Amino acid sequence: MAKQYPALDASLTAFIARQRIFFTASAAAGTRINLSPKDGKSFRVLGPNRAAWLDQTGSGNETAAHLRADGRLTVMFCAFEGLPQILRLYGRGRIVPRGGEEYAAMLANHFAGEEPPGARQIVVLDFDLAQTSCGYGVPLFDYVDERPNLLRWAESQGEAGMDDYRRRKNAVSLDGQPTGLFEDVPAAG
Repeated sequence: MAKQYPALDASLTAFIARQRIFFTASAAAGTRINLSPKDGKSFRVLGPNRAAWLDQTGSGNETAAHLRADGRLTVMFCAFEGLPQILRLYGRGRIVPRGGEEYAAMLANHFAGEEPPGARQIVVLDFDLAQTSCGYGVPLFDYVDERPNLLRWAESQGEAGMDDYRRRKNAVSLDGQPTGLFEDVPAAG
């Protein structure tokens, strides 16, 4: 049976901390719905109604475009081991661009000042509803390890290569919506 909460409590925060993967969902009027898996290590609970994750460079940047156009964002965690449970956070998100003062402060305060190769932006979610459901239909999986591919690829590109890739692949969404990733940000040289 689903239960709704106006904010995270200690047990929901602990559940989030145990998860190795989470999923994000976003859309804007006239666009495709985007659903993305993310590394659970990148997620931080910032308060009872605020969370963020350090977002890695990917083949697209749909979330940024959708948040810029609409703002709606849902994050879902589901237990693949242990007791079954699903947790969704419903709210509005925004992008904190890499290279700015807010990004540097968030990186220092919430990510131990560590920026992995390929870091693209920080996504902040302010949510007004947390909802749990049973998760009985979610299968059990054994965690093996993290995949090193993305970090290796980002390291091999170097800063200038990553900047070029982001400018080619992350400036607009699949539907041609601007992501805002490069507003007021000069090209790396």
